[in-house]
Amino acid sequence: MKSDRLFHELLNIIEKLNIIAREQNLRKSGINIKSGFCIIKGKEHFIIDKGLSINKKNEILAEFINKYEFDNIYIIPAVRDFLDKNKFDIG
Repeated sequence: MKSDRLFHELLNIIEKLNIIAREQNLRKSGINIKSGFCIIKGKEHFIIDKGLSINKKNEILAEFINKYEFDNIYIIPAVRDFLDKNKFDIG
């Protein structure tokens, strides 16, 4: 699967987790901000830096998604494989 298609599929999974996902140019803020999860006006958001490479974006999204239970969400097998390969052992 192409990296840009994978990126959109990963964003779709985050939305299915009821988290607002969006890309934003974080470098223009003047503050050292990284991609990640935040709560804005009581709503959960995941903001990813638009300036990152597509592969880095996909790694960040996979790491975030793997923190959640997503067995009840249909995920294309190639995307599920990518998530499995990008699981990090905690502990």
